[in-house]
Amino acid sequence: MPSTASLPYLRIAPRKVRLVADLIRGKSVIQARDILNFTTKKAARPLLKLLNSAIANAKDNLKLDEAQLFITKIEVDEGPKLKRSRPRARGQAYEIQKKTSHLNLVLDVKKHGT
Repeated sequence: MPSTASLPYLRIAPRKVRLVADLIRGKSVIQARDILNFTTKKAARPLLKLLNSAIANAKDNLKLDEAQLFITKIEVDEGPKLKRSRPRARGQAYEIQKKTSHLNLVLDVKKHGT
């Protein structure tokens, strides 16, 4: 049975979060935790917290062993954009879009023989 965790409305653009998410996709949770600890991108810290939350869910709710868990699916979807304006010359205003992300993480136990 898979263990899930989600992080909605993360105030980092999805394109930037996907760069870090691609590093840990399909890895074991121990490997993924090490990768995130040493990644210098801003999105690494929220992803590490999300991974730790999913591990805690698996341990407490499903009584699974941390050493056997691996990341089956990690999704980074686009959230709502906060619209702001930037003053420009001659009284104009240009729009600035502050992008947000929705993250979903699924952990499962590694099957023997696969």
